[in-house]
Amino acid sequence: MSDLSKMRNIGIMAHIDAGKTTTSERILYYTGKIHRIGEIDDGAATMDWMQQEQDRGITIQSAATTTYWRGYQINLIDTPGHVDFTAEVERSLRVLDGAVAVLCAVGGVQPQTETVWRQADTYKVPRICFVNKMDRIGADYFGAIDEVREKFKANPVALQIPIGKESNFEGIIDLIKMKEYRFSPEDEGETIIESDIDSSRLEEAQSWREKLLDEVAAGNDEIAELYLGGEEIPPETIRKEIRRRTIAQELVPFLCGSARKNCAVQPVIDAIVDYLPAPDEIPPATAFHLKKEEEVKVPCDPEAKAPVGLVFKIQYDKEMGSLCYVRMYAGKIKTGEQVFNSGKKKRERVNRILRMHSNKSEPMDSVSAGDIAVIIGLKLAQTGDTLTSEGMPVLLERMHFPEPVISVAIEPETLSDRDKLNETLEILSKEDPTFTSREDAETGQVIISGMGELHIDVLATRMRDDFKVAARIGAPQVTYRESITQKATHTESFSKVLGGKENTAEITLTVEPAEQGKGNSFVNLVKDKTIPNEIYEAVASGINNSFSSGIQYGYMCTDIVVTVTGMKYNELTSTPFAFEACSVAAFDEACRKASPELLEPVMNVDIFCPKDFVGDAMSQVTQRGGIISSLESKPTTEIIHAQSPMRQMFGFSTNLRSVTQGRASFTMSFSHFQIKPGGLGSV
Repeated sequence: MSDLSKMRNIGIMAHIDAGKTTTSERILYYTGKIHRIGEIDDGAATMDWMQQEQDRGITIQSAATTTYWRGYQINLIDTPGHVDFTAEVERSLRVLDGAVAVLCAVGGVQPQTETVWRQADTYKVPRICFVNKMDRIGADYFGAIDEVREKFKANPVALQIPIGKESNFEGIIDLIKMKEYRFSPEDEGETIIESDIDSSRLEEAQSWREKLLDEVAAGNDEIAELYLGGEEIPPETIRKEIRRRTIAQELVPFLCGSARKNCAVQPVIDAIVDYLPAPDEIPPATAFHLKKEEEVKVPCDPEAKAPVGLVFKIQYDKEMGSLCYVRMYAGKIKTGEQVFNSGKKKRERVNRILRMHSNKSEPMDSVSAGDIAVIIGLKLAQTGDTLTSEGMPVLLERMHFPEPVISVAIEPETLSDRDKLNETLEILSKEDPTFTSREDAETGQVIISGMGELHIDVLATRMRDDFKVAARIGAPQVTYRESITQKATHTESFSKVLGGKENTAEITLTVEPAEQGKGNSFVNLVKDKTIPNEIYEAVASGINNSFSSGIQYGYMCTDIVVTVTGMKYNELTSTPFAFEACSVAAFDEACRKASPELLEPVMNVDIFCPKDFVGDAMSQVTQRGGIISSLESKPTTEIIHAQSPMRQMFGFSTNLRSVTQGRASFTMSFSHFQIKPGGLGSV
């Protein structure tokens, strides 16, 4: 048995408040990693180590830790559930081999659950489900199973059923062993009491076991024969088949419990080991070979000659500088070695390698394929960069992050704070790809952009408290985009005498609108061998810079396709500078001919409120120009699904709380950009 088979890289994903961090704490406690359970409500959770996470009671950064269970190494990543921190979830799922989806027994499948489930589908991550909060009023385990089947077209299979529910919830029935399990409250659930199934529950347990065996026998002839012959099927055989089909994503095992009440968390850890894949059981990673210019497969092999690792997260530490979280896909990286950063095409030195436990660490000599560790010493690395050797210059597929939709102006209080502010913004944007900053050309103000009011608030608080930057922050503004609605072609000539030397260029290009959400693209159809490469690079640079400087209002462009169809080059007078300036002017003129429009972000809004206040909550949305798409009923709440322009949503939470007596809550996530009626004049 190789070491890889004894390793699990898993993440815990869920909607906000479903109990991810509470579940992670229990996993660390029962595996002996921590000796006291920290509660989120007390601000003492191990995985929520940032001051703000403790103050706000939410997870902001995905914490990584390593623990051991039954001789298996589990690399555990606890991801945020709040929609503003989508990037944290996205980059964690990219490097995980398996995931535990935590569902709230009362809320079932909630909007952010749908987001993370879709992200897990994108990265083909096998998962198991843990239905938490079985002790809450309105808990419905079987309802959650039905909802996953309907909403995700998944194939959920119950491996356990609850004993009682709500205040009478006392344990679980294991359908594989056909035994009852209770967890002793005297020692925080550490002692597990096994007993035979009570006669009053036997019929229901047998009926659910039949469903489990039906599903397992459907894909396995050996089990089917034993099943049809009425023979006893060994638990190990059932587990093996569930594992095979979970990894193939043909089914999703379901478990239940209450993490807060220390009830039934150990079976979840068993399920992680039993059903989620080892690093070598998932398909090889796909990478793009820079020299061969083709896709190559990277098998998970610790003995591979060239190391291949992905930087999936960067975190700044006051003492150590940038901590680069790296998932290794092949080979080995040792302390003191040089690695090739193929994203930046530069060599970097690995000063130290650490095994992380939340925000504590222990040194390692090397990190091999399949493992996750932190590398210190990389100066240039950013999220999404690939570390390898120059002999194997490959890029693992890049991660795609959503566009920021909200901006605020930030000003340093004194001139001496300005440099500090710029340094801090650079560090924060390295850490978080959905956070951007730019200087407004007209006002000279620094504008920071993010995924929502909470996202900006968290980052602003970090600047003040962690980086000690004294800065004033303006009111939130919507981040608009510019695009075009028609196709247009333009030929631009450039001629300027600089330093006594003539600079000339001529470019013909076509601009046309791309499909919504496709982003910008640039194609050069000119293939003239007599034109030097630096001229082509200057044109590409000019066009790419134009995308970020806008058309009429200075907002970034989106969904524009630029095609260069002609270039006039004179070897005596044409310079890269002339072609770059010419391409900028050509882009501007072509876009002005192509009926430019201002686009505004439209948000998906999901409101959770008691039945009595549905009418009031709906009118709050419609008054702001929102469109209600559907209404979903749950046992204790109604969920209103709507879409509304972002500019109308400022201050919405205050109004919603006042009309619902503080009993409604909502989540908002970016949907798409649409043409803003009336342009900027109507803001």
